[in-house]
Amino acid sequence: MKEILMAIALLVIGFVLLIKGADYFVDGSSAVAKKLKVPSLIIGFTIVAMGTSLPECAVSVAASVTNNNALAVSNAVGSNIFNLMVVCGICALIVPLTVQIEKEFPFSVFCALLLLVLGYWGMNLGRMEGIILIVIFACYLLWMIFSALKARREAVEEEIDTFPAWKCIVYIIGGAAAIKFGGDFVV
Repeated sequence: MKEILMAIALLVIGFVLLIKGADYFVDGSSAVAKKLKVPSLIIGFTIVAMGTSLPECAVSVAASVTNNNALAVSNAVGSNIFNLMVVCGICALIVPLTVQIEKEFPFSVFCALLLLVLGYWGMNLGRMEGIILIVIFACYLLWMIFSALKARREAVEEEIDTFPAWKCIVYIIGGAAAIKFGGDFVV
């Protein structure tokens, strides 16, 4: 009984660290991006998307390190399904979504299909598949950076409240640390 209570306590602490760590990481990173005059849409597709996905990443990496690969993959795939269907569905119920994502949506579908093909091909995702996925992600980030630079040149100056630089750094580092330890506790 003592082990079960300890496991539940670690799970709760892990979830709190994951949630608050992601919040602080996103707040700090978004403030830095705003200071650099990066458009909100680009911040959403990159920093916020990565920051809110870091808990899933931490859990999947911790699961993979402990050789629990089924948990690692199912967590990543389940998170993607949840984000696309439930998050977008609830938001669309409240207010119609009218963001133009004609390039990003097909890319998201392409990535899901690529994961399906790579996994089905050998029912095994190894180092080569990992390299392919990370290279595609790096290309996506470069595309987002170039899009941000182009949008920044065309953007109208807007007044933005941001954190001081030291607070951004504390939020980013503290949030990342909380996410790392939260992922370990959850697994």
